[in-house]
Amino acid sequence: MTSQSKHQRQLWFTKPYQVEVRESEHSAIPAGSVRVRTLCSGISAGTEMLVYRGQLPEELGLDASIEGMQSKPSYPLQYGYACVGEVESLGTGVATHWLGKRVFSFAPHGSHFVSACDALIELPATVEPEDAVFLANMETAINLVQDGRPGVGERVAVLGQGIVGLLLTGVLARFPLQELLAVEGIAQRRELAQSLGATSTCASSRLNEQEADLIYEVSGVPEALNSAITLAGFDSRIIIGSWYGKKTAAIDLGGKAHRNRISITTSQVSSIAPGLSGRWTKERRFSVAWQMLESIRPSRLITQQVPLLEAEQLYKQLDETPEKIVQAVFVYDYYQ
Repeated sequence: MTSQSKHQRQLWFTKPYQVEVRESEHSAIPAGSVRVRTLCSGISAGTEMLVYRGQLPEELGLDASIEGMQSKPSYPLQYGYACVGEVESLGTGVATHWLGKRVFSFAPHGSHFVSACDALIELPATVEPEDAVFLANMETAINLVQDGRPGVGERVAVLGQGIVGLLLTGVLARFPLQELLAVEGIAQRRELAQSLGATSTCASSRLNEQEADLIYEVSGVPEALNSAITLAGFDSRIIIGSWYGKKTAAIDLGGKAHRNRISITTSQVSSIAPGLSGRWTKERRFSVAWQMLESIRPSRLITQQVPLLEAEQLYKQLDETPEKIVQAVFVYDYYQ
């Protein structure tokens, strides 16, 4: 372990299109908690950009299942949910075996954070920190698969190959599907989708002139719902994994959707589908997510590793030229 620093740096969203890094001294560690030194934290180009642009719906909390994110959002605020770090200090009552453990936390971006031990997820020895930052998004991908229930020989389409779409494609590629189509306008992401197991890719919605049995909409673009409807056949399932925030779009339900008995389901990882909740828990789903991370090794999707002090430039780039970034990760330097 490195020597402990006396200060910490935290990222704050102060108003739409403005972020700043604030420095402060460490606070005391409550009994039963630990202080974690962050190694890296992953940026969600979907939800975080809603925060950055001021597009969050005012009536909803940021996340229903993460402590500290259930209240209605207001600036200034901290955000982020993919921190990987190393336990460097213990509060009273914490067993010494926690010291030095590498852990995942749904904590905002920052060089350090304090957490109760039961809110931390220990990294398996076989998973590197750069792969572990994808844990939250991998859990989302698995939740989408469970909600969609892909069947043997089905034709499946994934609209959008951002990080969630790419991880979803990687998991679906392990099923005996007839076709797995990745729809994405950015050529680099189509190439990544193929490397993860997509059988075909395209920049616009088509499926070899055949209708899909199952369509996932994870592009973050509301208009893509109409593309999903276009791909759907009779009794097809559409799973909406995108969070549009305040964005809305007209949906064409007057054409083929009217007669095709299409099922449209919204999917969100903070809960488990009622049909599975009798047998599945968050812990069980996380165990599968770790297995998928070890198998897929998504660290290859990281295109930018940026110090936290360069956050302002990075968010500006994510807003203005998102096509140049697949996954950005903050890395942290430490000082006395």
